[in-house]
Amino acid sequence: MTNGINVRELILQVLLEVTRDGEYSHIAIKNTLDKYQYLEKQERSFFTRVCEGTLENMILIDYIINQFSKVKVNKMKPVIRCILRSSVYEMKYMDSVPVSATCNEAVKLAQKKGFHNLKGFVNGVLRNISRNLENISMPDKEKETAAWLSVTYSVPEWLVEKWKNLYEVPQLEEIFQAFLEKSATSIRVNTEATTKEALIKELEAEQIIVTENEEIPDALYIDGYDFLAGIPAFVEGKFYVQDVSSMLVSLWAEPKAGAQVLDVCAAPGGKSIHMAELLHGTGMVEARDLTKYKVSLIEENIERCGLKNICAKQADARILEKDKVGKIDIVIADLPCSGLGVIGKKPDIKYKMTEEKCQELAELQREILHTVQHYVKAGGVLMYSTCTINPQENEDNVRVFLKEHPEFVLERQQQILPKKGKNDGFFLARLVRS
Repeated sequence: MTNGINVRELILQVLLEVTRDGEYSHIAIKNTLDKYQYLEKQERSFFTRVCEGTLENMILIDYIINQFSKVKVNKMKPVIRCILRSSVYEMKYMDSVPVSATCNEAVKLAQKKGFHNLKGFVNGVLRNISRNLENISMPDKEKETAAWLSVTYSVPEWLVEKWKNLYEVPQLEEIFQAFLEKSATSIRVNTEATTKEALIKELEAEQIIVTENEEIPDALYIDGYDFLAGIPAFVEGKFYVQDVSSMLVSLWAEPKAGAQVLDVCAAPGGKSIHMAELLHGTGMVEARDLTKYKVSLIEENIERCGLKNICAKQADARILEKDKVGKIDIVIADLPCSGLGVIGKKPDIKYKMTEEKCQELAELQREILHTVQHYVKAGGVLMYSTCTINPQENEDNVRVFLKEHPEFVLERQQQILPKKGKNDGFFLARLVRS
């Protein structure tokens, strides 16, 4: 290990931050990688894969541990629980790591963290699992379909039941499999700074694998790189990391030269920046968000992309700003949501979200929509979007909005489902003030 840093200890630290302390997984992983940038590429890759993989497959992993441990997972010390979880992930999904090495490292880590008295327990559970990994007793797919889906794909049973009312089992399996598949990074070419052809050439010269997107001309997928900040084209603002589903918001809005655009919940700024690029230096995009920190993220991305027709501002989308009423050509309302469409990128969402929280978010979205619709001028566009698969927050909210605001016409809406290697789950609706 580089400079005496034990990568498995870093993995344990991240798993504790996420499962015990409530941190978001993508933030905990990024912060650790930023702190230990000097780690070898292979170590960074191992660290990321085990962190993400353990969290993605946690329900299945806990199910396996509970079959071979007298002490159930929810009764274990957090440190021991996380060590066992990541070790089972290694044993089940990483053939390149010898089982003996996984067990030995787990025991050493338990001792290092002060649990000398539990080293025998850790060793015994892991050795037992390693001998029986091919003979795990699973719920019956036909008789206990929800339980089988929940364990197999590590999706909480309440969420399986919720989606079973919307989709057939084969389609659910496709969605859940898409959540578990490692996807290439989706990027959008900054056409104000370079061309797609020039960017592809530059990235491939860095030994980065580039694939074109058939549907969106300026969208690419990249793979095989170490980390984003190590790619000169990223640092120079020649591309922006954005899911292809999210790119549709600005494309559906169809901005015309000179348009005034307001993005009310913009951080980290992808849709606002895309809109500014589509305006080719004309008009003005105002990208807002609630906190100083979120506004700083937008400003950082604006500066990196080198755009002049965009600014960032701190504001609460629920509070009406009277001098903006009836003056905006396009309002983007990509609102806080349950995030159930981006579980593939943020696996801890599925463990933190509840039915009650979904309902609260749907009410918040309706409140914000009721406020920001005032800004849309006659003939103007309100783009409503979320990164979730939940009718309460999507189609139901649009229905309620149209009932309360009959002056708007729904021109187009779409629920996009997660697609393996292609896109996240996403919802968008184009509403026009008649």
